Amino acid sequence: MTNGRQALEIRPFGSSHLDAAAALLAERHRRHRRAEPPLDPTHESPETAGREISAALAADGASAWVATREGAIVGYMIGSPKADETWGPNIWIESAGHAATEPEIVRELYAVAAAAWVKAGRTNHHVLVPATDAALVDAWFRLDFGQQHVHAVCEPPSKDFAVIPRSELIVRAAQPEDIPVLAELELVLPRHSQASPVFSRLEPPSFEQARSELEADWGDPKWAIFVAEHDGRVIGSAVGCALELSSGHTPLMRPTRAGFLGFAAVLPDARGLGAGRALGEAVLAWTRDAGYDWATTDWRSTNLEAARTWPTLGFRPTFRRLHRSIT
Repeated sequence: MTNGRQALEIRPFGSSHLDAAAALLAERHRRHRRAEPPLDPTHESPETAGREISAALAADGASAWVATREGAIVGYMIGSPKADETWGPNIWIESAGHAATEPEIVRELYAVAAAAWVKAGRTNHHVLVPATDAALVDAWFRLDFGQQHVHAVCEPPSKDFAVIPRSELIVRAAQPEDIPVLAELELVLPRHSQASPVFSRLEPPSFEQARSELEADWGDPKWAIFVAEHDGRVIGSAVGCALELSSGHTPLMRPTRAGFLGFAAVLPDARGLGAGRALGEAVLAWTRDAGYDWATTDWRSTNLEAARTWPTLGFRPTFRRLHRSIT
């Protein structure tokens, strides 16, 4: 095909293309870090970026293409499927799965890649895009993608910050006797996500499964668990941990030395009391006290409560997960 300048050629990705693709990804990450310095600077190195591309290529079922112009590689794209029982007949273009010298090249790469994916019956497409690159996000939007999920970062609070919930609320560290209600709260978020307007495919665990996992992990210092009480009743919980424990954040997406607000839920009949915000503040204070430089979290865009609450605590998007369903 042509773009009014030199011809753009798209062909399958080969091992000889890795170094040039790594240079493109390293440059994309360099631009991203100019807008979001918390991101790991090591991925500005083509060698490190190349390892992320190699990992994407090694995923089960991966397929990949490169775009060249006058013999020079100007873009690449890699997609691979995740579990169909969770995501339907899907393809994921992960954070290291695409880079190009200009956004329009990504559109041309997707046109070729999507033809192969749809022919194979894979019609649910996901892509992780740097949130600060408006032109790149727009290029994907013009491919009929919409925003599904947000990954975000913020600074931990200052040393003099203290969690001061409403007078009728108490926020404290969870205790062993809280395990039954914590197990109940573990079911709240997936049930909420199954309803409108999220419509998640993920099935919640059973109460027994949730309780068993809590009992097995209890006392593990990797997890910081907080609860909110109202009139002596636990109505919400939140969990903090190191970001590396989140499978949803690949190395390219991780700020350096970051804590993670990995879970928060409030019982449906207790919403509106400010418990969610207070629990989020407790995890932010924990990230500071645990010595992390940054706090991170993520949320479904259609989870209205999360989308309203977390930005008010200072979280700003670093990556947008976009989705297209082809019917």
